[in-house]
Amino acid sequence: MFWKRKKTDVTEQEIYADLSKKFGDKILEFMEEGTHNPTVIVEADQIGKIVSYLKDDERFQFDSLMNLAGHDPGAESELSVIYHLYSTELKHYITLKVFTSREEAVVASVANIYQTANWHEREAFDLYGIKFDGHPDLKRILLEDDWEGFPLRKDYVPAEFYRGMRIEKVK
Repeated sequence: MFWKRKKTDVTEQEIYADLSKKFGDKILEFMEEGTHNPTVIVEADQIGKIVSYLKDDERFQFDSLMNLAGHDPGAESELSVIYHLYSTELKHYITLKVFTSREEAVVASVANIYQTANWHEREAFDLYGIKFDGHPDLKRILLEDDWEGFPLRKDYVPAEFYRGMRIEKVK
């Protein structure tokens, strides 16, 4: 891993235990098996409170949102948003994940907590159609404003034409 643990560092399991104690049933699961990074699954409506807590608590000091990414595991399942947090002071890392429905894909914005979330949330909106409630300027960032659909969704079907031009399908 790219960071080195300090002896005073807390483990991902300890972070999960602390979050479970603080937020109760809003902390849904801790995944270690089948994932590259240990991941805490949390209720989508609590993500702002949870990342604020992890950022502000002196035991954790997660001052960096390294990445925020949308994910679509397949047409029959919910969409998800994955948050990679890092403490530059304490040199530890945690992954958080929330789920949202395909039809009403809405998650609270964390752009007011981490400035870098502004662009990451716009990208997830643009490519997956996930809306971030409270985002200061949620609009497409990579595609044209009149683009139809969300190209990284597994059920996305590209249009045959865009602005009168044929779109060649990649094989």
